[in-house]
Amino acid sequence: MKPLPIPTALRAPLRERPLLERMFVRLVGLGLSVVAYLLCLPWDLRNRPESPGSIDETTPVETGGVLTLAVVLLLLAAYFGYRDRLLWPLPLVALPPVVLLFVSFSSHPAPDASAWPIAWIFFSMLIFGGVLMVATMARRAAKRAAGQP
Repeated sequence: MKPLPIPTALRAPLRERPLLERMFVRLVGLGLSVVAYLLCLPWDLRNRPESPGSIDETTPVETGGVLTLAVVLLLLAAYFGYRDRLLWPLPLVALPPVVLLFVSFSSHPAPDASAWPIAWIFFSMLIFGGVLMVATMARRAAKRAAGQP
């Protein structure tokens, strides 16, 4: 399979690039992670009545937004897993959405008992696990492309 025509500077390991470029690329990745969360999920995640006077509730979160966020985060995890050390995708890609999710949950208290701490832990583990898994696979692909076992 023929590699994509991507400049070497975008494919080379970040540890081989100048410090300023490494930090810039990492900050861009962090910013993309934050922007993806803010664009894909509503800020107030509390359930709402389906219609006025209804006892049934619905969530403001849409499937398309969740899938878009997942794809963006996994693409960022693959990029940083391929180019950087395995440690970096977690704070750059996974941590911003987890922190924003916590702030969103805690800034909109429910009027009654809420299970948001359990939901936050579940989704945090899901995000961290997915990012780590994809970054690990990308790291292995990078080693294989460099000819290392």
